[in-house]
Amino acid sequence: MNILLTCYCYVDLHRSPNGQNSPEIYDLKSIAIAMYPMYRGVSKVVGMYSPPAAHDYEEEIDMLEENWDKYDFFFVHIKKTDSYGEDGNFAAKVGEIEKVDKLLPRIMALDPDVLIITGDHSTPAVMKSHSWHPVPVLFYSKNNSRPDNVISFGERACTQGSLGVRFPAFELMPLAMAYAGRLEKFGALRAMTKNIETAPENGAGFCCGRGELIHFV
Repeated sequence: MNILLTCYCYVDLHRSPNGQNSPEIYDLKSIAIAMYPMYRGVSKVVGMYSPPAAHDYEEEIDMLEENWDKYDFFFVHIKKTDSYGEDGNFAAKVGEIEKVDKLLPRIMALDPDVLIITGDHSTPAVMKSHSWHPVPVLFYSKNNSRPDNVISFGERACTQGSLGVRFPAFELMPLAMAYAGRLEKFGALRAMTKNIETAPENGAGFCCGRGELIHFV
């Protein structure tokens, strides 16, 4: 079963306090497809394979297609939306999102069990910097999904989504694992996979909400 995370900024990949990395914690063979060096490096640190950097979005999706049968979890990173936000260039930021939108049919043709589109922070062009605003989250599952009534994807629309106005980002992976059929029992975090040792305390369709990145130290 395949879990695909398409991120317009960054994903909170992590290593547990006892040294386990993300693929070991979740029992997922994982690959990170990115152009920007830092995200490829962080992915390697937490145990994901990162192939040579792509040169554009089309090549990123080429890599996704080429590796689809080899991995369970795919992190596809989109950088320039963040860069143009920091530049204050709203039109260019919109243009980058539209480029990725045009590639979604190729992604959906792969028939992922779960697809998540999100980021780790907002970068409003009017502020030219990262901000505190919750980020929109699109969550798709082809199995056991309960779609909500949101028909567009953006900050305002996602306030009406079934995932809620605000939720901690660390809840995404348990949800993804559950909808992909990879959990032994939802709600028992230590039963997420046979290998998990540590975790933070505490039908087809789309649902939306707004998430907040919370770091555990």
